[in-house]
Amino acid sequence: MAGHDGHGPDGSDLSKGVGGCVAAAAFPFSVCFWNNPWVMRVGGSGWAGVRMRRTTAVKACIWGLLCACSVAAQTSENASSSTLHVYTNLVQIPTLVLGNDRKPMARIDEQRFFVSLDGGRRLRATHARLEGDDPISLTILLDLSQSDPGIMLGADQAIASLAPLSLHAKDEVSIYALDCQLIRPTDQGATDAATLKQQVDLVLRQSQSRDRRDTKQRCQNPSNLWDSLVTIVQALSMQRGRRVILAVTDGVDRGSRNSWNALRDFAQTRSVAIFGLVQPGNLRDTQNEAPFNDLCQLSGGILLPTPAKDLGKQLAWAVTLIRGRYIVEFPRPVTTVGGHYSMDITISRRRAFIRAAGAEFPTDDPAILSDPSTAPPDLSRTPQLGNRKILTPH
Repeated sequence: MAGHDGHGPDGSDLSKGVGGCVAAAAFPFSVCFWNNPWVMRVGGSGWAGVRMRRTTAVKACIWGLLCACSVAAQTSENASSSTLHVYTNLVQIPTLVLGNDRKPMARIDEQRFFVSLDGGRRLRATHARLEGDDPISLTILLDLSQSDPGIMLGADQAIASLAPLSLHAKDEVSIYALDCQLIRPTDQGATDAATLKQQVDLVLRQSQSRDRRDTKQRCQNPSNLWDSLVTIVQALSMQRGRRVILAVTDGVDRGSRNSWNALRDFAQTRSVAIFGLVQPGNLRDTQNEAPFNDLCQLSGGILLPTPAKDLGKQLAWAVTLIRGRYIVEFPRPVTTVGGHYSMDITISRRRAFIRAAGAEFPTDDPAILSDPSTAPPDLSRTPQLGNRKILTPH
């Protein structure tokens, strides 16, 4: 079990409204991009607002492919030899694209996807494809602290039913339960139906057992929703697949140390999309109160109304939406300056509901850029940063 005190695996506590970029050991800065469906946001860089009980080295994530460029280099030993230069310069952004009715649209040609950064000129995406059967690193959070936890009565069968059609052997799945504390099995299990059911039953039994032990103490140090999601995002950031959280919850936080906005920023920089499965009775309050709805959409997810009897159906629908996302690729901008930059993904001649996950990657090394043997980037095919600055919400 991890994070029983409501903090991350290393005790992380994100302060309100602060950015969450981590510099890789080999790079002095990292650059983070994210999408805001209404306005584009720019936040601060660095970890100035992050309190951690012990310091850990975290490498910057690079979502992308290898782009190879061949450059002839004359050498004294062999004037006819060539050197192959390989650069990691493509970014991949999982992007949810739905119609205005929040239903999947007919397949869209990749030539119609455009990207702009900080309000700069629109650049046609290098490539856009359906996510399909890419490996998913999935966490399902069962929030027993919500006002009506009856939806959990059939959670084991509902989650088990995701195999084998929705979840595949190459996917990674973790099950968490949140009641007084955040609980999960020690190890990840396989994605077959029997193992998924066993994982759910185990965390629910542990939660019930812990509640009985904490009855007299009345749960003096509870884990709450935002803090628990911080713990889960941190754990997912170490995994290789497309990172997604399915949170079965009422979306109400009951006293976390972290704000929803700090969590939003952390999820964006770790490329973790959050989908909320909320019972209809709680959905109106969740939408009106806004934070959980905003959190889902700003991370690249969406809220899904989920009656208790339809939990299995809506879990499967969420995975269908995930596998129906587009992976939008474009070259990272040429910059040696770290920070947060806004990203706007659009589709030409089409009105659509577009929600993109965030990404993080290293800046360019000045020494490499100035090296005469470096293949110069084609700036006509590279996003140019604009100067639009948007205030971050609290």
